Amino acid sequence: MLALGTGFFDADGAPTLDNLLALGDPVVLTTFGNSIALSALTAVLGALLGAVVSYALLGARPEGALRSVVDAASGVLAQFGGVPLAFAFIATMGLNGLVTVFLKTTLGLDPYADGIWFYEMPGLILPYLYFQVPLMVIVFLPALEALRPQWVEANATLGGTRLAYWRHIGLPVLAPSFIGSLLLLFANAFSAYATAAAIISQGSQIVPLQIRAALTSETVLGRANLAGALALGMIVVMVVVMSAYSLLERRASRWQR
Repeated sequence: MLALGTGFFDADGAPTLDNLLALGDPVVLTTFGNSIALSALTAVLGALLGAVVSYALLGARPEGALRSVVDAASGVLAQFGGVPLAFAFIATMGLNGLVTVFLKTTLGLDPYADGIWFYEMPGLILPYLYFQVPLMVIVFLPALEALRPQWVEANATLGGTRLAYWRHIGLPVLAPSFIGSLLLLFANAFSAYATAAAIISQGSQIVPLQIRAALTSETVLGRANLAGALALGMIVVMVVVMSAYSLLERRASRWQR
């Protein structure tokens, strides 16, 4: 809140809206665009992969060993992030990581032949998916379990096919939960900082890193206290996303009672 409040004051402590005007700067807009694109991509991929895993778990017994292991792993991995996650991926897929060295020495493949993309924004996709997929399993599996067997039986009794069941019953019922989970994953990626900061040590390609640059330098784009304005922009995006998520969750909860 302190960083947010400073966005309405200049370097001398006088009230100003000049920092907010910086949100329209092409550099800032590009950064917000990068953050939204990265968050949307990892949210969609994470939601699809997590939905597939959740659907596969429906065949496992709720009290069984497989279900217990996956539930426990999802809870741990969804919270595993920051510097430890970044270090794990750097040691595995970095310039001299285990996988990179294996590909070079054994298969003769150089994943960085066209540039060291891992330490730029594309390198954040896999680390983000590492915690996005488990989070999707946690939030979407209850929605799948809420599908009642009576609906399948009623569809079969009326002569409906399995495709008709998913088209007219399953997917419409799951749609609010899936979209709500997708929005939650977007918000999770949009607000992530530590993992990106540990991997990308130079440059400010996404908003959290641009806020870091604004806090550690005297002026950014010729304006002091720009970090507060950037934080305000992030909060506006998060409020919109989480408000939509809340509405969808209320709608989806009607089928989970």
